[in-house]
Amino acid sequence: MKYLYLLLCILSVQSISAQTKLPVIRATSKRATINDDGNLERNNWTLTPSARPDVFIADRTRKTKYVTFHTDIDSIRVKVKPGTKYDFVILLNGKDSCYTQVVSAISPEMMVKSKVITHDTIPFTLTDNSAIKVRAVINNTDTLNLHFDVGSFDFHLTRDAILKKTKLLANQPDALAGKVAPNYNRLAKVFKLQMGNLIWDKPEVMPTGISAEEMDGRFGWNLFEGKQVELDYDRNLIIIHSTLPKELKGYVKSKLNFINSYVCVKGAFEVGNKAYSGNFLMDTGSPLALILDSAWSAKQSFVKDLKLLHTSILRDPRGVEYEIKTVLTPSFKINTFGLNNVPAVVLSNKNPTGFSINYVGNDLLKRFNMILDFGKDEIYLKPNQLAGIKYKG
Repeated sequence: MKYLYLLLCILSVQSISAQTKLPVIRATSKRATINDDGNLERNNWTLTPSARPDVFIADRTRKTKYVTFHTDIDSIRVKVKPGTKYDFVILLNGKDSCYTQVVSAISPEMMVKSKVITHDTIPFTLTDNSAIKVRAVINNTDTLNLHFDVGSFDFHLTRDAILKKTKLLANQPDALAGKVAPNYNRLAKVFKLQMGNLIWDKPEVMPTGISAEEMDGRFGWNLFEGKQVELDYDRNLIIIHSTLPKELKGYVKSKLNFINSYVCVKGAFEVGNKAYSGNFLMDTGSPLALILDSAWSAKQSFVKDLKLLHTSILRDPRGVEYEIKTVLTPSFKINTFGLNNVPAVVLSNKNPTGFSINYVGNDLLKRFNMILDFGKDEIYLKPNQLAGIKYKG
């Protein structure tokens, strides 16, 4: 009888092994192409046998979609739902196993709704450049000014602030003494980051060369996935709700769209009797009102009949110079609210995001108190005391 029991155990183990065996596709090139629900980026993935696993985070969505990996000789199509992951192996040149994992941008933990109702408050100051400035304390000792950027992700600190205002380079005394260049890939760990009464334990903090003017860094929308983020410019408060506030008088609701994981809203211009509509990436880190994608404006023939306010030369973080034009748009509508005589910057070069998208900056957004519902992907807007002030453009 004991032999029968042993045989049943062996068969059970073999059955589980068969069920958990990972799919395998083949490749002879280290470069692969990923199609993320129609967003195709050719040869944007490098096969890395040493990574176990090498994780691809799919663009954020609450819908079920498909992600396809294409090697030079094979492919695999993966079904992605919020909170799921999928493992497979890419066999490179018949010998190197590249363990690969496709995960949803929405983790399983984010799918669990807490029964505890919370309303965490973060005070902020609105700067002259329309930045939402928040006081942050790192590791209980270092105080920095970070700005809330809905057009960004995670925590980023400027290299200058890391060097001059934190102890994150304490393990590099020669760099602190100015003898060698700092290695920002070897920062000390951040074990605590606090803003208001909110605390993040062991958050990932990355160096950057880009932030709003006079800021030490920024923090992005995805830190509040599944939450409701209220931006109250009348009281200078960010309130992170675990459930949607009940008092919504005066607010108008519309849908949030996510394009390549960026938070976007619909907007429309009216010029004469013609409407020009499109998606606008929400960029509370920008001091401008509107920024128009060069490809979009060219396709729409948008700037031809508009008053030119001025031209400027901008330099991007790489030092590349390009000309931009600022035009006056007679009417812009967002979430049923109409705004008149809004200045818009028209890009002359390729969009830095790598895809065609317009931007709505904080010189416009600050005119509305808003609730960003990252649980149901909706936005609520209500005009505030800044609604009638003059644009800076």
